[in-house]
Amino acid sequence: MTANRVELQRIMASLQSSGLTVEAVEDGALIQHGESRVALFAENDPQGGVIVRLHLDLELYVEEDSLPDILMGMNLMNQGLDYGALNLDPVEPEEVDPDEEAPLLFAVLGRSVLWLRDLSAGELERLTEHLRRFEAEVTGAVESTLHGPKGISA
Repeated sequence: MTANRVELQRIMASLQSSGLTVEAVEDGALIQHGESRVALFAENDPQGGVIVRLHLDLELYVEEDSLPDILMGMNLMNQGLDYGALNLDPVEPEEVDPDEEAPLLFAVLGRSVLWLRDLSAGELERLTEHLRRFEAEVTGAVESTLHGPKGISA
């Protein structure tokens, strides 16, 4: 069940007024924050309030044979994240050649969920702050791991 379109419009307007670039997409919004683009989806909580889901595509891809090392590294990074978590999503191959077996590929995504009691100014401000911290925390953790002294290899 998706949130009422009016509620999503209120969330988008609030984010725009806080200085973020917001674009409507099919069933949610795309928020531009610096170099990052965070997808936002909202749905009504049957018990009241609104559940907001944030997805950050990090444009990192992992092949199946690297999964054990990557999963261990992601688990360690997730322990230090307060506003989100790193997840793997399988990537559908664009072109499938029936004669060749393509390796399974996974995208590394940042994800976060926030429950808003209502769409009051205070709750919308909390969402804006959560969004900023989520994006900064996830990209910072990945960048420091990739470019740090020990780095990870995928």
